[in-house]
Parts: sequence; C-alpha cells; structure tokens
Amino acid sequence: MSAPLASAPPASPAEHARRLAECFAARPGFLIAYSGGVDSATLAYAAHLALGERMLAVLADSPALARRELKAAQEFARRHAIPLRVVATDELTREEYARNTGDRCYFCKQTLFDTLAKVRALLAREPHDAGWPVAYGVNRDDLGDYRPGLKAAAAAGAEAPFLAAGMGKAEVRALARHWGLEVADKPAAPCLSSRIPHGERVTGAKLAQVERAEDLLHDLGFRVLRVRHHGAVARIEVPPAEFTRLIEHSEQVVRGLKTLGFLHVSLDLAGFRSGSLNAALGL
Repeated sequence: MSAPLASAPPASPAEHARRLAECFAARPGFLIAYSGGVDSATLAYAAHLALGERMLAVLADSPALARRELKAAQEFARRHAIPLRVVATDELTREEYARNTGDRCYFCKQTLFDTLAKVRALLAREPHDAGWPVAYGVNRDDLGDYRPGLKAAAAAGAEAPFLAAGMGKAEVRALARHWGLEVADKPAAPCLSSRIPHGERVTGAKLAQVERAEDLLHDLGFRVLRVRHHGAVARIEVPPAEFTRLIEHSEQVVRGLKTLGFLHVSLDLAGFRSGSLNAALGL
C-alpha cells in the first residue's frame, strides 16, 4: 500500500505577500474600500507596496463610523503614506437601511460601492486610469458568517484579493505582523449600527449615544467591548475576564451612561460576542 500524500504546509506570510503583490501588479491600479480595520488596512498597505501612487484607499464616512475609528484610519494612512480620500456616505437617509431589518448591511455596502463608482468617475478627470477595479478586504473566514454585504460587493463586481490569495483572518493578522503594522492585533470594530437590535430603527441620535458610551469605556482602558442599545437600557458586553474590572468602575460607568440618556445599565453575563444581535434572526 502506498503511503498517503502529505498535505501541503500552510503558506507563510511572505508567500501571502507575494500572492497579493501578483494580484495587484496584474492591474493598472486599484481603489481599496478602506475602513481602517485590520483587513482593509492590511489590504491598502499591500496595494500601496505593489502599486505606489497607482492606488487609492477610499474611506466612507457616515454617522455609523465612530470618530475614534475615523481618526485611527486617517492616521494609519498618513503614517504609511497611503493615498487616501474620505467621502461622505448617506446610508442613514435610505429607508431600507434605517428600518434595520436583517439585510441592513446589504444596503450599507450597496451605498459604499455606489460611492466608490462615483470616485472612479471622478478619477477619469485626473491623470489616473478610470478603469481601476475596486477591491475590498473580505477574507475566507467571512464566508462562513452572516454577511449580507457580500452580495452587494458581488453585484458591484468588487474584487477580493485575500480570497484569491487563500487567506483567512489569522493569515491576514499574521501578514500584518510580518510587516510590523500596528493594526495586527486590533479588535474588530463593526459599524455603530450593529449595536441596535434588528427591527429597531437606526437614527443619528442612537448612534451618537452608542458612540459616546463606548468612548467612555475605551477611555477606561477596555479594548474589546460593545454597548448594545435597547432603548432605555444599555447592555454592555466585555470579555468575562474583564467583568471584575468593569464592576470596579461601575459607579463611573453607570453615571456616565445615564448622563447620555440611558435609564438602566446592564452587564451581559454571557460576555462579549461579535454579532450577538444576529441571534434574533435565528442565526
């Protein structure tokens, strides 16, 4: 009996860097859908390494983007000399988005890619190639999650270099460490609308309330957290290992969140769970 074939070893960060470089170098330029998270930041950095000025990171700014995240994304681009354009998006004015059903993210991403198409049109008036494709930072692990936005990206013809390179979240973070990028261990920071339960309307006032509540916790040193907006109740999610420290600050936290308009402040004993509000969708 012949010996079983040995499985191929996992690709190294250097190999993933090479695959991405090949992907980018095959095109005249790229627009990168950029948010400043580890995925989009690493993708923008890879594109800039391969293309230099023949790329542009486009950061969509809306009330659902925390100012803390906006500033961090701008600082990352500045520090690494990545060409950046910040554009305002208006998804909150779309009824399909504001009513906050389970497919809210589809309309958010649709607005994003429509905005990127407008940026492409503007580039036609500048010394750039208006045919630059759009790339976004979806990775292999995202395919197993509930992400309606992927359908909007597919409809817009957006390219996914991480998927082409066979990369999941761990490989993206490993590549960011390989390059010494400060975002390598950055916690995920989805849009502020994800703190509002499906079926509850998204408004600018609620988003501002959530943002200020989370800023209070960030200023106390918490890195991984969510403040879920349940009307008069703020439900805090932090990892169980942080429960004791949060309780030690309970008086300050409760006082601060009540000042923001919440009547009750609760700690979720199940701890931090990314996408926990999707449970209402049966996911």
